[in-house]
Amino acid sequence: MNITSAYASGRLTIGLIGELDHHEARETLQSITELLDEYLPRECAMDLSGLRFMDSSGIALIVRLNRKMRELGGRIWIENPSVQTRRVLEAAGIERLVQVAAIGGTT
Repeated sequence: MNITSAYASGRLTIGLIGELDHHEARETLQSITELLDEYLPRECAMDLSGLRFMDSSGIALIVRLNRKMRELGGRIWIENPSVQTRRVLEAAGIERLVQVAAIGGTT
């Protein structure tokens, strides 16, 4: 798993590249939490276009990050999920907690 980040004007954009499964989830959560603690963003966009695979561990990660951003007084959303990732997000009903935006607009 590779993680990219960019911060500007209170917005942290985090990109996940690779596979997010139970083997990667703990370390990924720790890395992202460190970024949130460093920048204290008002907004956090999770760009999932680089994820080739995600299982329920990814859902748990998103739920925890949503909780962390709410504690910071901010919000999180998901951008550009791949087809496989979108299916996992839809099956979990994650859109009830976190906005999911596709390329070309929100859904």
